[in-house]
Amino acid sequence: MSWGNKLIIVFVAFAALMATLVYKATQTKFELVSKDYYQDELRYQDKIDGSSNAALEAPLLIKVNDGSIIVEFPESQKKSNINGEAWFYCSVDASKDKHIALNIDSTGLQVIESKRLQKGNYLVKISYEATGKKYYSAHPLRIQ
Repeated sequence: MSWGNKLIIVFVAFAALMATLVYKATQTKFELVSKDYYQDELRYQDKIDGSSNAALEAPLLIKVNDGSIIVEFPESQKKSNINGEAWFYCSVDASKDKHIALNIDSTGLQVIESKRLQKGNYLVKISYEATGKKYYSAHPLRIQ
């Protein structure tokens, strides 16, 4: 085989490699943290204030028990009227994200069935209002 044929083979292989890379690049999904990123960024001060309010209280406890996720609120807030939501944020796949409204029982617990969520790693972002103050906390969670 002459050097000219070898050179043509190298160019064809290079073109095939480039075509493959372009195809794979166009098929890659890029997930954003939020669809309303800029509006969320403007409201970020609420998260900062909520985090500082939560730091003054006892922390929220999140446990996984027998197919349920249990969120336990601090003793000082159990008797108050708590309104808010829990956002189960999956950084890998936005289709796994779930927003769940808080519905606290009389003992200060929120029980969520884990079958509502797919398996994976989540960051549970809980924002709520109790006793006239806003609170925010984030906790890592793994559903198996």
